[in-house]
Formats: sequence, C-alpha cells, structure tokens
Amino acid sequence: MARIKLSFPDNVFYFETRMPVRITDINGANHLGNDALISMLSEARAQFLVNYGIQEAGHDGVGIIVTDLATMYQSESFFPEMLRFEVGLMDFNKYGGDFVFRVTKAESGQPVAMAKYGFVFFNYQRKSVVPMPDSFRARFSAD
Repeated sequence: MARIKLSFPDNVFYFETRMPVRITDINGANHLGNDALISMLSEARAQFLVNYGIQEAGHDGVGIIVTDLATMYQSESFFPEMLRFEVGLMDFNKYGGDFVFRVTKAESGQPVAMAKYGFVFFNYQRKSVVPMPDSFRARFSAD
C-alpha cells in the first residue's frame, strides 16, 4: 500500500490552539493513541469554527459534514505534553474543501502529525449536499 504524504503551505493556516495529551489519550504502547488524536483534530476544528463564528450546523439546516480523513503520523507524543494544532483551509470546490492540520509539540516544535479532513456543506433537512456559501468562500479563499 502506498504511504500517505501530506504537505501544506504555511499560508493556509488561519487558527492555532493548544491541547495537552491527557492520560486517557495514551494507548497500550504508552503514547498518544490514533483515536485520541482524531478526537483532538475534531476539537481543533470545532474551536476554529467557533473562533470565526461559524456554526457546524446552522439554524437554516445547512452545515458542514466531514467526508474523509487522511492522517500522516510523524512522531510519538506522550502524557502530559502540550500539543499545538494549526488549522487551515484549502482546495475549495463548489461544495466544500479540506480542513488541514499541522500538529507539533508546543515546547520543542517537533512534528507529531499532519492531517486533512475533506468537507462539504450539507442540508441536514433535505439530506443533500449544497454549494458552499459565498460568505464562507470569500472569508477563507485565497483566490
């Protein structure tokens, strides 16, 4: 199987947050578990959206839905390290794009992981994909 290789330009990152590796995030190999990292990525995405006043599921029934996930692990992380999550957006299309993440150890800057979530805008009432709102595109598009 081909290995996933992720790389993102610095100018796509709009937001940063920090989270500690909790003891409950540690797996049987005594480092940050895959499931815990994915949960932390979701938390970072949620904090990004709140920071920009964007509701994941709006009052009009339209929101954001994750379509896929790719993660490239770069090093282990251990309890109680503080991790820095940089969150960005790129590769917009008619319906969505990619949330991108760069995770490093806050103290040393050592890379821990890179990840991307594909997303689309979705009408939860009609159960269908809808075009990305112009306001979202204008706020984050480098075009």
